[in-house]
Amino acid sequence: MKSYIDIALIIASIALIVSVILQNKGVGLGGLTNTDSGGVFTARRGIEKTLFWVTIVLSVLFFMLTVASILVK
Repeated sequence: MKSYIDIALIIASIALIVSVILQNKGVGLGGLTNTDSGGVFTARRGIEKTLFWVTIVLSVLFFMLTVASILVK
C-alpha cells in the first residue's frame, strides 16, 4: 500500500510542478507594453481559469497524499 501512495505522490508532484510552470509562463511579458498592469485586476478566462483550478486540486491532492504517506508508514 505504501508503494502505491508513493507512486501517486510522485505523479501528483510532477503534475503540480508542470501546472505551476504553465501558469507562470508569460507573467513577465506585462512589462513590455506601455500600460500599467500592476494595479489592474484581470479576470481569468478559458484555459487560464481551468489551469488555476487544476493547480488548486493538485495541491490539495498532493497534501492529502503526503498525509496518507505519513500515516501508513
